[in-house]
Amino acid sequence: MAAWPPRAIIRRDTGTRALEGALRRRLGPVAGVDEAGRGASAGPLVVAACILPERAHTRLPGLDDSKVLSEKTRERLYPRILDIARSTHIVTIPPGEIDERGVHVCNIEGMRRAAMGLDPQPGYVLTDGFPVPGIPWPSLAVISGDASAACIAAASVLAKVTRDRIMAEMDDNYPGYGFARHKGYSTARHMQEIVARGVTPLHRTSYANVAEASRMFRSRHAHAADGHA
Repeated sequence: MAAWPPRAIIRRDTGTRALEGALRRRLGPVAGVDEAGRGASAGPLVVAACILPERAHTRLPGLDDSKVLSEKTRERLYPRILDIARSTHIVTIPPGEIDERGVHVCNIEGMRRAAMGLDPQPGYVLTDGFPVPGIPWPSLAVISGDASAACIAAASVLAKVTRDRIMAEMDDNYPGYGFARHKGYSTARHMQEIVARGVTPLHRTSYANVAEASRMFRSRHAHAADGHA
């Protein structure tokens, strides 16, 4: 007889929406946990956890992995998720902590903190992509979970919208970097701005591409200073 609850990593094509419902019936509330900003070169890592009521996907038309949704759709879903969710918790990890501890460690710690902050507490936790040790409930890492399980998809929208809003606000504090446009991801234009202007406190200086662009900025300004000497 198969062990319950399941603990292996599963793939999206095995029907995790059905699994989500089965887990809820057997173990109680199911939380989804996801992050936004893991691959960015500037700005925070934002992790969200969310417990949805039963059949929530019927009340959230268009809910999917936040990366495939338009900004308009994400903004429409965001308040609706907050309105119908049984519990949500959002964790923000600043760039300095990411540089100090590493993004993977921060991601796992953020997922743990987000799940632990839920009230009511879940009976089971579904995480997007990565197993999360140290949480006091059974859990399952779901590959591409934000495209498969409604609770993870909802968490991905909460994390993405929260982070995008932070980066849009930072555009006013650090004009010229285009944070409202690219949200701190490593676009060619963003790297060019670092070369031209240098890094800001928002930049993850431990990332190789940021470090190289910063080195080019310093080299360019050193040559300019020598030319005026």
